[in-house]
Amino acid sequence: QVQLVESGGGLVQPGGSLRLSCAASGSIFTIYIMGWYRQAPGKQREFVAAMTSGGSTKYADSVKGRFTISRDNAKNTVYLQMNSLKPEDTAVYSCNAGSDTIVQFTTSGAQYWGQGTQVTVSS
Repeated sequence: QVQLVESGGGLVQPGGSLRLSCAASGSIFTIYIMGWYRQAPGKQREFVAAMTSGGSTKYADSVKGRFTISRDNAKNTVYLQMNSLKPEDTAVYSCNAGSDTIVQFTTSGAQYWGQGTQVTVSS
């Protein structure tokens, strides 16, 4: 089993920045890919960004150029730097990790989920 704990959410004005962190513990040797999904009120959960242990990345079109995913394998932690935030970025952001491929990750997510952290972009 893998446990994922997110931190870094909060309230920010449009155009501002936030950095989310997700620390993994437990059977971390099983983790190949880590990343983020988000779910806004009344909407389906959607893929945001992912990164493999080898450094390959994938982003949703809606966040390309604004969000950057990074990973510290030594600390078993993945980060999401979010810049130029928009009100439509408001959502609960959940960390996701597992042994899936990037394609599988972006379409249905991986095995393990964090509890989520709220990001609110509002003036």
